[in-house]
Amino acid sequence: MTRHRRRQATTAAFAAASLLTGLAACAESPQAPTPGASPATVVVTSTNVWASVVKAVGGDHVEVRPILADPAADPHGYEAKPADAVAFDGAKLAVSNGGGYDDFFTGLADAAGGDLKRVVAVEAAEGHEEAEAAPAQPATTTTAPTEDEHGHEHGENEHVWYDLEAVHAVAEQVSTELSAIDPAHAEAFKANTAKFGEGIDALVEKAAAIGAAKPGAKVVATEPVAAYLLETAGLTDVTPPDFAEAVEEESEPSAAARAAAEKLITDKQVAAVVFNDQTATPVTEAVKATAERSGVPVVAMTETLPDGATGYLEWMTTQVDSLAAALAK
Repeated sequence: MTRHRRRQATTAAFAAASLLTGLAACAESPQAPTPGASPATVVVTSTNVWASVVKAVGGDHVEVRPILADPAADPHGYEAKPADAVAFDGAKLAVSNGGGYDDFFTGLADAAGGDLKRVVAVEAAEGHEEAEAAPAQPATTTTAPTEDEHGHEHGENEHVWYDLEAVHAVAEQVSTELSAIDPAHAEAFKANTAKFGEGIDALVEKAAAIGAAKPGAKVVATEPVAAYLLETAGLTDVTPPDFAEAVEEESEPSAAARAAAEKLITDKQVAAVVFNDQTATPVTEAVKATAERSGVPVVAMTETLPDGATGYLEWMTTQVDSLAAALAK
């Protein structure tokens, strides 16, 4: 899979939404601390996805401020505004995705300075895989940190929030950092992380059951946003490489590439089409339309939490259930 190129979207789509509006829209934003309680730890995140993970770990002991909470926002092309720096006032922890997905966040965190701690999801995922692999390695062996147990290379696909075990690793690192910042609530963070991990484990089992029930099932994906989840589900993405690369590059796929993708659908060689509902283009909309005409199920996936989602586990459960329902047809 090719590395996801940073989109060159303009910031016009984001100019209408102020930081305060974005914060209010995030379902993960906590309630004000109760009188007499210790002040909540302020955590700034790049998107509402990582805000939801932080909230699951920190509970009422954190105040989470996502820079991008609008479900229509595209972090790839977002450029930081001066007003975004306000979110870092009083912040003790910054959580971002990394891997080129939310580069705008790095400059904001650098400018914040102070004793701001950081968690970068791509790095946390790679560190987790290194730690698990270490006991099996000879003491003198140095192993590359990028490939995980599913054969992924997180540097090749930055959508790590669809890698369920990677998300668990991020939650654990967030718990560690919050415990160092607020040791009085360390046990609460630990308990919340354990509960979150149980939910992740249940999701992994549910996803794996999809492929087990339909061995050899194939899909076409308009973008590789959910690639990690598809692998966990035991599904094979057979999207023509030329088509996938063109979409990644935001260029027009060749006529041959489009024809190859559509033939897979019209000939019903695939069980479903996975559609990125958040960054649709005329090309991907055409693929979706072909699937609908051909009676091939379309499964919508998003890059951030949609309106109404109460948290990461609820959002991801809904998407796994949608994938299971499509493959059951």
